[in-house]
Amino acid sequence: MNRMHLQTLAEERIKDSSALLTASQWSGAYYLAGYALECALKSCVLHHIEQSGIIFDDKRFSEKCWTHDLESLVKLANLDISRGAAIQADPELGKNWLIAKDWSELSRYRLSTQQQAQLLYNAINDATHGVLRWIKQNW
Repeated sequence: MNRMHLQTLAEERIKDSSALLTASQWSGAYYLAGYALECALKSCVLHHIEQSGIIFDDKRFSEKCWTHDLESLVKLANLDISRGAAIQADPELGKNWLIAKDWSELSRYRLSTQQQAQLLYNAINDATHGVLRWIKQNW
């Protein structure tokens, strides 16, 4: 899997989430919105590997990449400082990150409400302050 593939997956999954919201399928919409974010962050991890010269064959580093934890992916992509600066410049992005960071792959086993799904989707996909918009600047 390469960066462009992950970027395409992120774009497709956020569209899928939107379609599921329209179809009142809250749980699927919630899960896929977060999955879009995971794919986008994994693209950032690959970008960081390419830019820094980290050898992905380093077993310890590559094992850490097999995570669904969004905060861990931010760290693996070396985006902690960049995220902090972006949030300082845009407090609404910070509010959206606080919503988005709580997504988990385990949400696929949970039922989500309309409010939960819409809140996560908006936090990720907001055109001005969305987490996905910020990530795209780094992928």
